[in-house]
Amino acid sequence: MTLTDRDLERFLSKLIPTEDGCWEWSGGHYQITGYTIFNLKMADGVWRPGYGHRASWELLVGPIPDGLVMDHLCRNRGCVNPDHLEPVTQRVNNLRGESRSARQATWTHCPQGHPFDEGNTYRRPSGKRECRECTRERDRQRYRRVGNRRKRVAA
Repeated sequence: MTLTDRDLERFLSKLIPTEDGCWEWSGGHYQITGYTIFNLKMADGVWRPGYGHRASWELLVGPIPDGLVMDHLCRNRGCVNPDHLEPVTQRVNNLRGESRSARQATWTHCPQGHPFDEGNTYRRPSGKRECRECTRERDRQRYRRVGNRRKRVAA
């Protein structure tokens, strides 16, 4: 995407600096996510919406490296200050957030108190961690229930 001086002028006209250093966006926001909208004219001559924080980085810092996303270090989705942004992988961005997976990644023990250490942790192909001790106990209980039924049916 090639950004022009006119794009920079339009971009700068929509900034509202705040006391905490954020540059609040006075333009449009996506209603569901709260991220900023900045329309850009593409190479084919068609105007398309893009994210304001990505345009900020490209206008004021440079290209965003391939495969990286922009992380709001200030946690304010309406901020477009490039000093508050950092290009990171999607995984790093997710783990820095406040989602369930980000919270669970900080757990050092399972809900029953067993440690998530190398010997007691199983990683599913999806990346989810499971406690081996809890899995063994669940399997023992299932065997007691199902194993007894099988013996009765065979007799």
